[in-house]
Amino acid sequence: MRRLIYLMTILSAFVWCSENDPDVLVRQRIERIENGLTEFTSPKDLFQARGTEGGNLKTLTERMAHYHTPGVSIAVIDDFALEWARPYGILRADQARPVALDSYFEAASTSKLVTAAIVLHHVEKGILSLDEDINTYLRSWKLPENDFTRQQKVTLRLLLTHQAGLPTTNFPQKENAGDPTLVQVLRGESPAMNKPAVVEYVPGTKWQYSNIGYVVVQQILEDAIGKPFSRIARETVFEPLKMKNSTFTYPLDRKRQASEAWPHDEEGTLREPQMVLNAQAHGGLMTTPSDLALFTVELMQAYNGRSGRLLSKKTARLMFTKVLDLDPAMFGIPLSEGLGVLLYGEGDNLMFAHPGSNSPGMNCWLFGFPKTGRGAVIMTNGASGEILAMEIISAINREYARK
Repeated sequence: MRRLIYLMTILSAFVWCSENDPDVLVRQRIERIENGLTEFTSPKDLFQARGTEGGNLKTLTERMAHYHTPGVSIAVIDDFALEWARPYGILRADQARPVALDSYFEAASTSKLVTAAIVLHHVEKGILSLDEDINTYLRSWKLPENDFTRQQKVTLRLLLTHQAGLPTTNFPQKENAGDPTLVQVLRGESPAMNKPAVVEYVPGTKWQYSNIGYVVVQQILEDAIGKPFSRIARETVFEPLKMKNSTFTYPLDRKRQASEAWPHDEEGTLREPQMVLNAQAHGGLMTTPSDLALFTVELMQAYNGRSGRLLSKKTARLMFTKVLDLDPAMFGIPLSEGLGVLLYGEGDNLMFAHPGSNSPGMNCWLFGFPKTGRGAVIMTNGASGEILAMEIISAINREYARK
């Protein structure tokens, strides 16, 4: 009997240690997420902690195949720290090279959040103002004056919140004609084939998502600081936050190219990357989920006054303050626009996010809850990977609501 009691004591201690081992708990969380995906039906499910009782659960591997998405990389943040990161699948369909934690993905429009933070950092330093006429800073090119700008000048605040009146445009260019310069993109001059940066309505009167608005921001930063945008980003964000696998320089150098995820279309067919080489601030960031998690944590720490490496508490809170409400019909949920970021909820449930999608098939999702220190970054290399990322986000939020 004494031997049996001793054995039961040892077994109980083993079970207790296993249940309370942080590594074991994290592995259990990861397994539940990997095996707990449900079909995406509505954006309303993204950030809700609803259960999956009776649901038809799918594995991440199954959903990657369903969406013809060869590669996925995930980083999850809890309690203001990167809790875990995992890569899945392959970098490109014509090779067997697996996605790794340091594999480079296109952040696409999630780059805008980094650009906005760079702007706010230099506003704090007194180099820029959110409410000054931007032509005050521009040297290499000037925003053309017209009847709309005579009624209201364009400012950085309006550019960051997509209210500057600039067009919605992507950046096609002539084949075999070389890459357009930043100024050629702004002017819409050959070999660039995009709409030029010309104001189309009175600034400040409505919201219109504008990639070229952030190209204007890039030119402002370069002219005001006197350095290339890629260097400004490196010195302002990447080096201070130890984001060692992040760059706005493209193409990647030869060593990094071996770790680059390539895009795939809706059928999973490998496609050539279509990065715009000189216009970078709107969607040119190459990075990893783990690096973007460091950036996300820094913003949340700043919001709570625990760090000032990038932004002060006052500026971080300004960034996450609602500027205007967006039409719920656009996204399916009631989102607001902050300074370069989308906002959802309020108080302890305030969430900030920025999705990104680059043609022909690269996607990124970043979100964080600044009061609770929870968040995640999901990056994929498939055209339908954005929907897959939403299913992963839902699974993450359900799992972390279990705490």
